[in-house]
Amino acid sequence: MERRIRLAGVFVLLLFFGLFLQLNNVQFLRAHALATSPGNPRTITDQFGQPRGDIFSADGVLLASSVATGKTPYAYQRVYPPNTATLFAQITGYSSILYGTYTGVEGEYNKYLTVHTTPIRNLHDLLTNHQVVDDVTLTVRASLQEQVAAAINAVGSPAGAVVLDPSTGAVEAMYATPTFDPNPLSSIDIPTEQKAWLADNAGGYTTTPLVSNAFQTTLAPGSDFKVITTSAILKGRPDLAAKVFPTSLVQIPLPNSGGRTLHNYDYYPCGGDLAMLVAQSCDAAFGQLGMDLGAKALVDEATLYGFNRPSPIDLPGAGVSTIPPASSFAGNLPGLAYSAIGQENVSASVLQMAMAASAVADGGVIMTPHVMAQIRDSQGNLVTSYVPTPFSRVMSAQDAAQLSTFMQGVVAFGTASAVGFPAAWNVAAKTGTAQTGHNENNDWMVAFAPASHPQVAVAVAVPFQAPGTVGAGVAGPLVRSIIGAALGQAG
Repeated sequence: MERRIRLAGVFVLLLFFGLFLQLNNVQFLRAHALATSPGNPRTITDQFGQPRGDIFSADGVLLASSVATGKTPYAYQRVYPPNTATLFAQITGYSSILYGTYTGVEGEYNKYLTVHTTPIRNLHDLLTNHQVVDDVTLTVRASLQEQVAAAINAVGSPAGAVVLDPSTGAVEAMYATPTFDPNPLSSIDIPTEQKAWLADNAGGYTTTPLVSNAFQTTLAPGSDFKVITTSAILKGRPDLAAKVFPTSLVQIPLPNSGGRTLHNYDYYPCGGDLAMLVAQSCDAAFGQLGMDLGAKALVDEATLYGFNRPSPIDLPGAGVSTIPPASSFAGNLPGLAYSAIGQENVSASVLQMAMAASAVADGGVIMTPHVMAQIRDSQGNLVTSYVPTPFSRVMSAQDAAQLSTFMQGVVAFGTASAVGFPAAWNVAAKTGTAQTGHNENNDWMVAFAPASHPQVAVAVAVPFQAPGTVGAGVAGPLVRSIIGAALGQAG
């Protein structure tokens, strides 16, 4: 009996000790995290009881502000002007009582947009309470965003476009359909928020407008991926770069596949040197080059471009572009051949492929993509500004120049020759058509211009297209329109 009493006493003491540790954990170690948690009712009341900072486009258009409601406890409501609300929704995000402030610029720069205390810089600051909100100015131009949206909306089906400044990584435009109106989700009327949330999520993750088809979803990039395959060839395999294929090449046998072949689109013959293979987008030749290159070189190159790691853009929830690990191709050369042409299990976001185009445009360097240009306090003082930062060097300037020449050939005499780019624009491009296996095509194009001194890099993807469509025919006109708008040219 005595032994049981002692054990019970020890057990009770352990319980008290555990309770003591948890109380200290909650009251001290986790106090700040719990107090500022988005799910804390006090935090929610505080957040909507005070105004947030404004969000502006690069050309000074107001994209988000707070207005007084005259009600308690939610004294302020986030408002997105009707003329730009759906245009920028997937970039600005929303600020919701029920669903939080986790998306877009609202989420990424929440600590600046919400009321906070400025650092103490002098004696005056020490004696006064400096509660401020900061305003965020984006790199995205509202004027260009409108023109990009007009091009994408004309498709009448889900599509996405990204426009980058290749020398800085600044996102000059980024738009995708379907999109949404962030105002109902930011309402202080709970039933209004709930109704909007249910409507926006009615189709599930794959079709919800709350997930951007420009930087969050991924899909097979098709022959746009040949930019990366060619980069790996130029960088590490001069023997493959010098290889010449018969111009009558239609298909190649796939090893260990039971007699399967990889054939060119619509069984068209093609061939020649690497410049012609890129211009003609010769699938059979690139499938063979991919197998000759080897899985490690191909996967390592894709990883340098940003595959298989989080996207570096300063927005929450960016999609991760993927290519299978090199080990998965052991004994699977057919899979490697298809991966080299952007199919099999390769997937990419539109942002990722815009980064690939910008790498060629910027002499082999991918600059980190970003949407924040600068943040200023309510007095107009600069709080912080974005400093252009390299993300990855993927190839030498010499190899990039060579690849740029190949991509100019795509426009001059290759698969994009019928798109109608004015010669004065000096466009370099790569078309892509991924056959998904679901009786649908993903139609792509990446491009930059002018090739002699690149100012913009563009990627457009239009998924779920009918069999027989191609990137040049579907995405090409959109890219032409977007590049013309970005350069301030008609065409």
